[in-house]
Amino acid sequence: MSKPAILCIDDQREVLAALVKDLDPLSEFFYLVDCESANEALEVLDESASSGNAVALIISDHVMPGTSGVDLLSKVRADKRYAGVRMLLLTGLATHDDTIRAINEAKINSYIAKPWQPEQLLAEVKKLVTGYLLDADPDGYQKYMAVIDNELLMERLAQRGAPNVN
Repeated sequence: MSKPAILCIDDQREVLAALVKDLDPLSEFFYLVDCESANEALEVLDESASSGNAVALIISDHVMPGTSGVDLLSKVRADKRYAGVRMLLLTGLATHDDTIRAINEAKINSYIAKPWQPEQLLAEVKKLVTGYLLDADPDGYQKYMAVIDNELLMERLAQRGAPNVN
């Protein structure tokens, strides 16, 4: 598996910069791609699918001009090319109804409110990309050990009946 991407989407450049900075510990193993709109994100996703480059995780703000984050994630979830992609809604302005739509329609994997705590964000992202990696290549996780969520890894290995790797 080549180096997968983590796609970060927010219409505020300073928020994107903070997000990418907080995810920098993962940059050796994942491309960190930032987009300022849902349309730009869809273009990046189309290019990735066409070229065979994997996207492991999409982190999206909800309230953006044009297409909202929930609408974007719902559209991506409906596209079979992105079936394994994990999704995190990162927003401070989503309503209760927006959040329900994100769960029911986009089937997001996680939600974090702004402003986020960098440690909490990084831990959640590690969990999400670990799930992606284990689903995409169940035996190829070893090269990602520095960024993998060990608890999830142990749980998955136990489910498979694999020996403990500690």
